Amino acid sequence: MIDKEFHVLGLESSCDDTAAAVLRFETSGRAHILSSVVMGQNALHAAYGGVVPEIAARAHSERIDLCVEQAVKLPGLQLKDVDVIAATSGPGLIGGVLSAVMCAKGLAKGLGKPLIGVNHLAGHALTPRLTDHIAFPYLMLLVSGGHCQFLAVKGPNDFSRIGGTIDDAPGEAFDKVARLLGLLQPGGPSVEQWAKTGDPNRFKFPRPLLDRSGCDMSFSGLKTALLRTRDALVDAQGGLYDIDIADICSGFQTAVGDVMAEKLSRAIKEFLAVSPMGQTVAIAGGVAANDYLRGRLAAICSNHHMLFTAPPLALCTDNAAMIAYAGGTLYQLGQVDDQRLSARPRWPLDVAQPALLGGGKKGAKA
Repeated sequence: MIDKEFHVLGLESSCDDTAAAVLRFETSGRAHILSSVVMGQNALHAAYGGVVPEIAARAHSERIDLCVEQAVKLPGLQLKDVDVIAATSGPGLIGGVLSAVMCAKGLAKGLGKPLIGVNHLAGHALTPRLTDHIAFPYLMLLVSGGHCQFLAVKGPNDFSRIGGTIDDAPGEAFDKVARLLGLLQPGGPSVEQWAKTGDPNRFKFPRPLLDRSGCDMSFSGLKTALLRTRDALVDAQGGLYDIDIADICSGFQTAVGDVMAEKLSRAIKEFLAVSPMGQTVAIAGGVAANDYLRGRLAAICSNHHMLFTAPPLALCTDNAAMIAYAGGTLYQLGQVDDQRLSARPRWPLDVAQPALLGGGKKGAKA
């Protein structure tokens, strides 16, 4: 166990945000964010309706050193003042993940500092420990553009999956819905904004898998139902009016909320059955920034007499502060990597269970 104060430089480049952050860990184990720099790529991908991996990878390679420079300078530090280098080494778009991994390996080698590879999902899952200092165990709903899982978080390396999506993640579904309706990307904020003025009851969208037991979710069929609704409106009236878009967005968001609320209720029961001392439900990931969904999930927690916590919005989406925190936590446990650290496109947190999304030559997806 490390019993001295130390600084961690974290790097993140798993999708379309290039990020670097510096955290200071106290002897007590508490961590403080000294800087968090995120360079987004929305403008680069806007014309394509989604993230283009090749464009994202090139942007990461051009920006990662700039992010590092800013993150170190903001708190008045120099690179030599950093004690540990942590980087996302998976899962994610492989070209992007490579940028953070290779930069971190070079810095660690040149500075003679410890190197730690971090699971991007673990970064999200441990964020409530950084922001709210909650105790293990807790129930985590990790909900982002590419992932959606209920996890019993029992320790920095101890994650048990209770349920998750068997196809599209909610964030992915929001993005696809935005493309179907001609809205701006990223889709989550666009759909949420349009939904505010819509009628959630005008269209009857399905609530997938609510008729089955368990905590697994599915959003692909919901997206297909929305596509058919859109096409029917276009055929009937020659296009979509603003009121149609608002009502579709509201109906879709409500359907997602109904599914997630019911599945969370079930997940809480399963979690408490094996972790009766657990008191907290946390949510993290980009979709956690959706105010409507936060409210629905907070209400479920209140009904079950569970505490509810969600990180600040800036720490819901991809960032390097969570990577620095996860890396620093592993460093405190004595877990350090070497120059053989590799980028991993797939890296499930719970390797004891079969993958929800299947596998392939490169291993389980999630």
